[in-house]
Amino acid sequence: MGLLQKAVETYEAMDHLVGVYQEGKEPLAPIGHIIANAKIEITISKEGEFIKADTVDKKIIIPVSEGSASRSGTANRPHPLCDQVGYICGDDKEKSELYLKQLRVWCDETDNQKLNAVYAYVSKGNMQRDLLESGIITIEKDKIKEKEAEGVVCWRIVGTGEDSAVWTDRELQREFAEYYQRKHVTADQQISMVSGVRGTEARKHLRGVVSVAVKAKIISSNDKDNFTYRGRFLSPEEAMSISYIDSQKAHNALRWIIANQGYLAGNRMFICWNPQGADLPKLTMPVIFNESRPREPSDYQEELKKVIMGYRNCLPKRSDVVIASFEAANQGRLAVTYYNDLQGSDFLDRLQYWDETCCWFDNGWGEGKGWGTSSPSLYRIILFAFGTERASGEEAKIEIGKSEKSIVGQHMQRLLLCRLNKAAIPTDIMRAIVQRASMPECYNRKDRRALQFTACAVVRKYHKDKQEEWEMALEPDKKDRSYQFGRLLAVLEKAERDTYNDDEKREPNAVRMQSVFVQRPGYAVKIILDQIKKAYYPHLKVGSRIFYERLIGEIMQVISEFGDENYNKPLKETYIMGYYLQKNALYTKKNNDTSSEEETDND
Repeated sequence: MGLLQKAVETYEAMDHLVGVYQEGKEPLAPIGHIIANAKIEITISKEGEFIKADTVDKKIIIPVSEGSASRSGTANRPHPLCDQVGYICGDDKEKSELYLKQLRVWCDETDNQKLNAVYAYVSKGNMQRDLLESGIITIEKDKIKEKEAEGVVCWRIVGTGEDSAVWTDRELQREFAEYYQRKHVTADQQISMVSGVRGTEARKHLRGVVSVAVKAKIISSNDKDNFTYRGRFLSPEEAMSISYIDSQKAHNALRWIIANQGYLAGNRMFICWNPQGADLPKLTMPVIFNESRPREPSDYQEELKKVIMGYRNCLPKRSDVVIASFEAANQGRLAVTYYNDLQGSDFLDRLQYWDETCCWFDNGWGEGKGWGTSSPSLYRIILFAFGTERASGEEAKIEIGKSEKSIVGQHMQRLLLCRLNKAAIPTDIMRAIVQRASMPECYNRKDRRALQFTACAVVRKYHKDKQEEWEMALEPDKKDRSYQFGRLLAVLEKAERDTYNDDEKREPNAVRMQSVFVQRPGYAVKIILDQIKKAYYPHLKVGSRIFYERLIGEIMQVISEFGDENYNKPLKETYIMGYYLQKNALYTKKNNDTSSEEETDND
């Protein structure tokens, strides 16, 4: 019951926002109400005379009964006020009569001008004609077109005050909540397992908590005719008892949180919130993700601590952070695939630890402004590990195909567990992203750099989880064979690129052979080096040629320490870090040399 209890706690803490519309956000629905997509707006006078009708597309709060909120396509259960055209003035007379009868009962319980105006208008039976003449609906074979009949109607009443819209009238919302609870209250009340307070038991629970699964429910039972509750209970109430009030608060709060803060990954929805409404870092994004990222790793650590401290100061004392994920198991069932409730301080500590250990440094490789030091988003890790580049040229983009989208939510949850529990990053994800980073010829230059940057952050995190320290600065004497071979690959690539013109689109041999280099480094080095010496060394300046020969010799000397028997064995994932850091160093040197030349010329 933890999830529903936290949802009720959130609803009560956000009571001042119930029924309030905010720009760019979905409102928090009151008890006895849901959020619906209105398609038609009808304006009438307070006497019930038609004025005009318009097509709209907006989310509004509408009153509902338990039965109408969970109705299926075959059930005739009208909403009390705002409903589909087919219920109010459609071809099904039974539906229209039920709507009008229900509205009449509510009008008898109150003296609300807006309600009486709507009843007066609908009871005249002219609504279908008015909509037809206004061009809102069309008739096909003596019936309203099916899609148009499904459009939800909202009302605007002129002459009843400044606010003519019924969907923003908080007094009307309060009146319906009180009216329905009076009608709904029964003598046989049960203790709610959510709040521990006695109340009328909810017979049906709201659906559509996740908007992409509008028919799916978190709580439902319908096996009374077949399995009889799996032989465990005689009635669904024996399994769980939740009061109508608690059910309404919990479901409306979850809907509100998901609509405004949820993150959809594949088929799975993720949410993270503080019941008191304090701001939190985004669950799947790095804590620092703005454009002004710190340039150096040391600055990044300090900035990360400051940002985390800012969030910590805004959290109420002893405040919780709730994390949950949902997925529609089928059309009618919404599964809670993950739930966790952490102390706010623990939550922030774990995000900080992830961002400290899963990050990398980039200086741009001479291709423009670098990303500095940052942590990749969880989605970017999944995208680069399992996505493929589609299209070509400037339109090329790494995407996850429709057939693979089902895996995105699963992998996102795996990475979230790692981030929230300080668990080791999955080996299969690390290997998948390194494999793709080792095939640069399959990606354009921008995607290639982002892919290799992300791969380095993941590899560093993977080894940090095994208590191994890997710096984000080049270590020429690092006693790791794969790391040194990665450095060598970067030097061979840069030596060839230095002979290119600015408009050269051809890829160096080191890039084209990188996948071979990873599997058979000794074999690939010989081929690439021979080609560079024959075709490219003659085009290098003498100073550059001496520099590259000396650097290659130094790297080969370190590699030779690992023995001839290991020379041509496949490389481990650490090669990608050596490659990336060596490129950082080479382009830093080039930029410094260029600056020195410019200063000399100015002198």
